[in-house]
Amino acid sequence: MFGGMGNMGNMAGMMKKVQKMQNEMKKMQDDLKRKTVDVTSGGGAVKITMNGEKQVVNLVIDPAAVDPEDVEMLQDLISAAFNEATKKVDDMMASEMGKLTSGLGLPPGLF
Repeated sequence: MFGGMGNMGNMAGMMKKVQKMQNEMKKMQDDLKRKTVDVTSGGGAVKITMNGEKQVVNLVIDPAAVDPEDVEMLQDLISAAFNEATKKVDDMMASEMGKLTSGLGLPPGLF
């Protein structure tokens, strides 16, 4: 008759774990928003700093990279730096999320 009560205790314990994980995830996301990544392209001709919200917070272009005859090269350098910064932010977030979820026995890449 009371065989199901054990499952209720397990469910309550699981709910506490889920709530704790949600709180930890929120804190981690807030922390990641404040972190930044730095990348360069063109041997340092273009430097980008991007935060965890994927906002460019700093962009430095070496004046030597500004050639009015070759604007496409500068555009390519900026694009390359931006794309690399975005990838680094994604990798940083995935790494931190993996640390948080590793103890749950969930399949990798779920979050």
